[in-house]
Amino acid sequence: MGMTMTQKILAAHAGLDKVEAGQLISAKLDIVLGNDITTPVAVNEFKKAGFDKVFDKDRVAIVLDHFVPNKDIKAAEQSKTCREFACSHCVSHFYDVGKMGIEHALLPEQGVVTAGDCIIGADSHTCTYGALGAFSTGVGSTDMAAGMATGTAWFKVPSAIRFNLTGKLPANCSGKDVILTIIGMIGVDGALYKSMEFTGNGVQTLSMDDRLCICNMAIEAGAKNGIFPVDDVTRDYLTGRSERASVIFEADADAEYEKTIEIDLCKIVPTVACPHLPENTHPASELHHIKVDQVVIGSCTNGRLEDMEAAYNILKGNQVAQGIRCIIIPGTMQILRECVQRGWYTAFIDAGAVVSTPTCGPCLGGYMGILAAGERCIATTNRNFVGRMGHVDSEVYLASPHTAAASALTGYITEYKEG
Repeated sequence: MGMTMTQKILAAHAGLDKVEAGQLISAKLDIVLGNDITTPVAVNEFKKAGFDKVFDKDRVAIVLDHFVPNKDIKAAEQSKTCREFACSHCVSHFYDVGKMGIEHALLPEQGVVTAGDCIIGADSHTCTYGALGAFSTGVGSTDMAAGMATGTAWFKVPSAIRFNLTGKLPANCSGKDVILTIIGMIGVDGALYKSMEFTGNGVQTLSMDDRLCICNMAIEAGAKNGIFPVDDVTRDYLTGRSERASVIFEADADAEYEKTIEIDLCKIVPTVACPHLPENTHPASELHHIKVDQVVIGSCTNGRLEDMEAAYNILKGNQVAQGIRCIIIPGTMQILRECVQRGWYTAFIDAGAVVSTPTCGPCLGGYMGILAAGERCIATTNRNFVGRMGHVDSEVYLASPHTAAASALTGYITEYKEG
């Protein structure tokens, strides 16, 4: 049998002609990533192991995004540890206040990651970069430390599930509705340690922002990684952006998949994941009776330019419902700048929303939108576990920017309908 796209990338980085599912390998890394929460732990392990230099200052990326600008003294100390390490090792891809963004929106935007890469990051949503045709997965801080020192990591080669996409999404749906639908179908462990490989003629109808969103939440199905084939959309995105040459890998025609799941994009509807798991999905049209207190539009899942545009098109000229807190968080400084230049920032403020500097903030219950007991939030984030955004008696509903923005105007979960 042939190899999947993921297996081909891993084989190339392991210096092997062929790999099989379940095989243990050591692979060379193109990028090692950490943030202000995970990097300090990695730095401690790096020093404890006796390492004194990183394998390549241009292949390590450290992004301060979770609690930055610093929310408290502890966050400030963690950021200080990151700054001192990045400075002492001349890390070229170090992103601090004013230049930072939410890491999984920032690295693709800045061309730090590209097609054919083998990437690890001490953040579970590192799987985002599979949208570019790369193998990318989250690891622990100890693995990050070893990766920074040696430029290698060990992997168990994953088996794969193929998702054959056909058709085209309705205008009121996006990649978020696709991945929520899939997770609702297979469950939060439906792709446990497997590669989610997206194929089919429907792929070409998805924008890069859609693909990044879909791969971002592959981990919410338990997957090792998610990955899209490289096509014209990918090439257009990477051209003039990638700092290194891309390498394109394609799955063999006889590649082995555990199963193939057919997804007709035409049949996708606005979808919401109800508390307290991303698999607890329902059509937004069935949830109009649920009142919310807060709306968050942003995160590494949905803080990109198309997400901001969707929010703008719905909020412009309208008013956020009385008593609703609407928090909009552009994913990077470049996206924030675009929102200002296009007049979206002003429209958000006029609608009664607040716009934040890029930060993970409320997604992980850090700051910038923490929930009290009994409060509900509809958010474009990626997790809705118990206590994820604040008090253990609060609730988070996951949705697309379209659904979240429409809900901000009514105060209830609302399916957006054009016109």
